[in-house]
Amino acid sequence: MDQPTVGILHPGSMGAAVAACAANNAAAVLWCETGRSTASVERAARFGLTPVAELAELLDRSDIIISLCPPAAAEDLAHAVAEHHFAGVYVEANAINPGRMQRIAALLENGATVVDGGVVGSPPVGGKTPTLYLSGPASATEKIETLFASTAVRTAVLGTEAGKASALKLAYASFQKTSRVLVALAVGMAREHGVDQELIEVASQRTDSYLSEPQYIAKTAARAWRWGPELEEAADALAATGLPPEMLRAAASTLARWNDAKDDGELTLTDALDQLAQP
Repeated sequence: MDQPTVGILHPGSMGAAVAACAANNAAAVLWCETGRSTASVERAARFGLTPVAELAELLDRSDIIISLCPPAAAEDLAHAVAEHHFAGVYVEANAINPGRMQRIAALLENGATVVDGGVVGSPPVGGKTPTLYLSGPASATEKIETLFASTAVRTAVLGTEAGKASALKLAYASFQKTSRVLVALAVGMAREHGVDQELIEVASQRTDSYLSEPQYIAKTAARAWRWGPELEEAADALAATGLPPEMLRAAASTLARWNDAKDDGELTLTDALDQLAQP
């Protein structure tokens, strides 16, 4: 079978790395550079992605579109794709709740074949091997499995129902990300009373405790701008099933205190805790 042309919307840290893996089994991987930041341009070049000037060109040339963007932009992107009558495979791989996923599937159903996707794990660089969970029509999920065969992105098909992959992604994110928020609050409280090292020592006596990894708090702060919206999506998913969403909304509100630390790789634990303590 001929190799497909793939379009990526948009190449952030995860999207660019995933797209680079897809390039191993694709004729080309395209991205639209219009309106994107200098950082995006540099990142796309670093990962070997091919720029095009307009979204229309990207959609016309692509057999497969992968949408990997901040959750808030997912539906706007899907609307733009629908307006251009894209008729290939559209992988909605954002951290959005199943209800939004199904709305996007309905929006595109008259043209594209929509696959629900959810990435669990870190971007596929430096030996990391995330899993792209998929749900949707078998003929389409098979194409995505083939696209990522023998790459650092593993694939796992959950079935044909749109929403399953999104639900799994958010269920995992709700635990993993909220746990990190709780660590920050616990260490922050202990630090205010001069017992933070003792707290970490207590936690270190237990196995697999996030609380014994306070160094991760700075990484959590730098990622808060992405994690907060994911937890809001997860809270919406809880509410839609009748489960209480308040804990996840509170975690998202806590993360918002770190919005100014976006992608700050130089942030220290002390800096992160200082920012957390400021209303």
